[in-house]
Amino acid sequence: MPKQKKFKRKNSYQGMKMNPTKHHRSHLKFYAILLPIAVFMIMPLVFIIDHAFKPLNELFAFPPRFFVIRPTLDNFQALFESRFAGGVPISRYLFNSLFVSGVVVFLTVIISTMAAYALSKKQFKMKKVMFEVNTLALMFVPIAVAIPRYLIIANLGLVDTMFAHVLPLLAMPVGLFLVKQFIDQLPNELIEAARIDGAGDFRIYWNIVMPLIKPAIATMAILAFQAVWNNIETSEIFVNDESLRTMAFYMETLSVSNNTVAGAGMAAAAALVMFIPNLIIFIFMQSKVMDTMAHSGIK
Repeated sequence: MPKQKKFKRKNSYQGMKMNPTKHHRSHLKFYAILLPIAVFMIMPLVFIIDHAFKPLNELFAFPPRFFVIRPTLDNFQALFESRFAGGVPISRYLFNSLFVSGVVVFLTVIISTMAAYALSKKQFKMKKVMFEVNTLALMFVPIAVAIPRYLIIANLGLVDTMFAHVLPLLAMPVGLFLVKQFIDQLPNELIEAARIDGAGDFRIYWNIVMPLIKPAIATMAILAFQAVWNNIETSEIFVNDESLRTMAFYMETLSVSNNTVAGAGMAAAAALVMFIPNLIIFIFMQSKVMDTMAHSGIK
């Protein structure tokens, strides 16, 4: 009898799913560990949101307060009514950031996925050398290549144009590396079957490869958006026209402003404005990011 109970218990454990859809009593020990960690990790997000609604007397209160007592919208009103050098409104900086981010993310996804497909499934000379060069590029930080980038932008006549924001950020070695490794897991038989059916390279890339690598594309899109949305290098080095600079540059000017007391509320509100797009994109794409880490490119 005890052996039968032990056998049944063993079978019940074997029948449990890796990712069950229903809660079980055995999960309580995991919640006891994970919930405190989750609360601790979400505190910076709560602080950013909470901090933006604090009046000046609470922003400079000592000892500092985590939660706002008397929330106000004065910080956002002052932010959107403020004008920087040359009378440029904040809406212009925000539009520039949104426009540049959208263009860079779209072109980065197209260029990186095309290059990854060629490096993974096509055969040509110096294929391995090109991939090794891309891998080597992962070692370089942006400041290390600032001078070569400026020389390229200047020689192309793109200084003080919107393209000066776009061109330096199109090369994304980590995105190409991620997508290439993802496409490597697609079976070559699938590509060959499409060729037998008469499909060309572009049709294979668009109708077969792209739908199967959506998780990797989502991950790359998040990384590309964060890189361009928080970038201030292009506005500082390649752009002199104030109306062509981005929101990240405006944030930098607020943080180093001489009138730190008056600008503290606007800086807190601007930090929330800069943070919200990153949060929204990650919320909508986080499932794809997890798939990138946990699954192969074909189901």
